[in-house]
Amino acid sequence: MTSGPFSGTTLADTVQRLRSGATDPVDLVEEVLDAVAAAQPVLNAFVTVDAEGARKQARAARDQQPTGALHGVPVAVKDIVDTAGVLTTMGSRHFAGHVPERDAVLVRRLRRAGAIVVGKTTTHEFAYGPTGDDTANGPCGNPHDPSRMAGGSSAGSAAAVAAGLVPLAVGTDTGGSVRIPAALCGVTGIRPGIGRIPTDGVFPLSWSLDTVGVLATDVAGTASGWRVLAEGGDVEGPPVTGLRVGLPTGDWFDRLDPVVRARFDAFVEALGRAGAALTRVAVPDAAELHDVYVTVQSAEAVAVHHERLAENADMFGNEVRRRLNAATRVPSYLYARALRRLTAARATAARRFSGLDVLLLPTAPITAPPLHARDTDVGGGWTSPREALLAHNTPWSVLGLPALSMPVAGDGLPVGAQLVGPPGADADLLAVAQAIEEATG
Repeated sequence: MTSGPFSGTTLADTVQRLRSGATDPVDLVEEVLDAVAAAQPVLNAFVTVDAEGARKQARAARDQQPTGALHGVPVAVKDIVDTAGVLTTMGSRHFAGHVPERDAVLVRRLRRAGAIVVGKTTTHEFAYGPTGDDTANGPCGNPHDPSRMAGGSSAGSAAAVAAGLVPLAVGTDTGGSVRIPAALCGVTGIRPGIGRIPTDGVFPLSWSLDTVGVLATDVAGTASGWRVLAEGGDVEGPPVTGLRVGLPTGDWFDRLDPVVRARFDAFVEALGRAGAALTRVAVPDAAELHDVYVTVQSAEAVAVHHERLAENADMFGNEVRRRLNAATRVPSYLYARALRRLTAARATAARRFSGLDVLLLPTAPITAPPLHARDTDVGGGWTSPREALLAHNTPWSVLGLPALSMPVAGDGLPVGAQLVGPPGADADLLAVAQAIEEATG
């Protein structure tokens, strides 16, 4: 397991050390830069490290009184998010020399909170894939086993947190791109409800589905990042006793690798012993919602990349180019129907939580596959890593719901548990997750 200065600690620990003077921002940034340099040949979690910019920010933080919740905290930002004066490539040769003039809104919020942006993290090319191993700067390895996927598309952000290189990182999530790498790397990550965090200055994949999320080692750290980016309020956890938890069942959710099944079942049993009320819940339209996701994402991705595909197709990686070419064949009437279904499903999404506080299911039905694995057995009866990694995530993306992945205790490769909350209930979801973490950890 690759480790850095934040291994075995939490974001709260780092903030406390900075506030007490036990840690100096300048020294901390130097530790981060050294750790990133050492880990880079193994993990490739970063595309660009802004060493001089980070040092400048650290000196300013050292000389100022705390200006916000993340004062002096080193953070990493996914490489599809604009950062003024810092290379932002979208994981593609199309943007190999692209340097934005302005920060994205979320980066401005990070800076106002006192965060120090140390660099940009590896993303699947144009965030168009859940594996994180097909990108212009090379694959991102999993800190638990660098020969395996970190997951995507926010691969580098999850890997950087899991390896202890930074205590907090920003990702994006369209169909699972925060939750999947969080699960595969053994960290916590939230996909907020649709529109909760501004996407201004974030390169789009599918505007109907895109969200911005955050990753940290634990729920409290993730909640701190969410509060800064979403400008949200405090998160206070309810007791687990009496918590009403729905467990999605049916063919769509039953194909699990034996390791995932055993670890997740033990997690659910521990939650039951802690006093949660567990109810099995049918989701008969899960496959339909996934199909809506595929249609909407495909059509909108083609709209984003149409000119690049027509004029410079050879600059795309082979996998993304093939997927975009296939997406051009989605008829407009199917896209229109899918959008209509998406709108109707979101309008009635709250009904799915009648008598429930949250839904709970494995984030991914498999553990991290080997890098570049494609059409092969990856466990649980799955022969496509992409299909397996997306399966438990896309329905909630279509519904626009807040969803969070948290680690499940156990040995070996990480397993994630996904909590899904009602519409607009981001803070409640984080509170519930924090209570569950305390009860099962």
